[in-house]
Amino acid sequence: MLVITRTNAKLAAEADDAVVEPEQLRRATLASSVGSALEYYDFYIYGLASALIFGPLFFSPLGPDGALIASFATYGVGFAARPFGGLFFGYIGDRFGRKMVLILTIALMGTASFAIGLLPTFEQAGMLGAVLLVALRIVQGLGAGAEQAGATTLISEVAPRRRRGFFASLPFVGIQLGTLLGAGTFALIAMADKSVLQGWLWRVPFLASFILIAVAIFIRLKLKETPAFQELEKHKNVVKNPIGELWRHSKKNVLIGIGLRMGENGNSSIYSALLVSFMSMPAGVFAGNNSIGPVGLLIAAGFAAVMVVTFGALSDKYGRVPVYRYGALFQAIIAVPAFYLVTLGNVTLVWVVMAVGIAIGVQSMLGPQCPLLPELFGSQYRFTGVAMSREISAVLAGGLAPLLGALMLAATNHSWLVLAIYSLVLALISFVTTFFTPETAGRDLVSTEDAK
Repeated sequence: MLVITRTNAKLAAEADDAVVEPEQLRRATLASSVGSALEYYDFYIYGLASALIFGPLFFSPLGPDGALIASFATYGVGFAARPFGGLFFGYIGDRFGRKMVLILTIALMGTASFAIGLLPTFEQAGMLGAVLLVALRIVQGLGAGAEQAGATTLISEVAPRRRRGFFASLPFVGIQLGTLLGAGTFALIAMADKSVLQGWLWRVPFLASFILIAVAIFIRLKLKETPAFQELEKHKNVVKNPIGELWRHSKKNVLIGIGLRMGENGNSSIYSALLVSFMSMPAGVFAGNNSIGPVGLLIAAGFAAVMVVTFGALSDKYGRVPVYRYGALFQAIIAVPAFYLVTLGNVTLVWVVMAVGIAIGVQSMLGPQCPLLPELFGSQYRFTGVAMSREISAVLAGGLAPLLGALMLAATNHSWLVLAIYSLVLALISFVTTFFTPETAGRDLVSTEDAK
């Protein structure tokens, strides 16, 4: 009986692979990748600007520590807005289709980023600039709240079942492209004279996001709707209240998704924003040097672009849960030695730490996560489920990490141990969560049932 079941599952998977449209798969991969690139380009330029520039530009009356905390607070506000964007656009995605949402979110997110580059500073307009910065960060967060959920859902529903981990992780190469663009841009402009940087040059990375917006919208207009949503429409199974259905049937899987994301998303923010600030602040090991962190992110992103796909493909072979579990464990094990090494003042060691933490620690969780989150949920409320799992955890981990970290650093006289313990705790939360996570590799995503 077991042999027959396995044979039937194999035949079903082969049949599923046979109906995949290569052109649609290519377009979906490209569309998702460009969107991911824009989101993480915005993510990194805003994170780096929060760590290095926004404090003195918009919050100078608060003093160095106060300005940094206020700057990271605006960073966190964007994350706080993301669940609301996830709910709103998740509803649209499950009610009216995945394609529409991907066009709306990229336009909203990119326009907000472009507008940040036009803001007046405190010296030019007092607190008006800070107020507008917060408002645009909220708009940016609303768009970003469904961008990755949409990209993940779209590519998972289009990809061949047996290689879903590989294809679902490909758009996340766009994350590394966005990181390369964002960190590379800041690494270059950080070399400029401080007066030029804080005068007008900081605006260039934000204004340049217009190019990515135009490319992404052009590509996404040519997309077809996914097979899973087409099946829902064909059989009149589209639900009128996907949010209500999600909370009735999938509370456990939403909690699982949140727990899985804590180690990945939280450590991504710690390594990419908080660590950069820790090194360059007045009491840091590289005080006043604004280029070491961005260059480290640049190196890490190059390795991460390869590793996210590698770990996604490994999850096709060995299962989502084992790859995720050992990735979270690895991130926990390296936490204390990694952040201690940063304090030694060796630039090469810092870059190695950032590369290992981001390219192996974070990507070993992100790779299997790309297909796993969509596979947890039934097709009727999948978009909403993925959005809620991603964005609630983004607030609890990614958004709060720099803010809480900055507060704890200020309270402990900038102790590196704060970063190590924070990283360790977040990784352990994900590690423990994997023991409650069902194995989802190979699921039929046309199914309206949740993974159990």
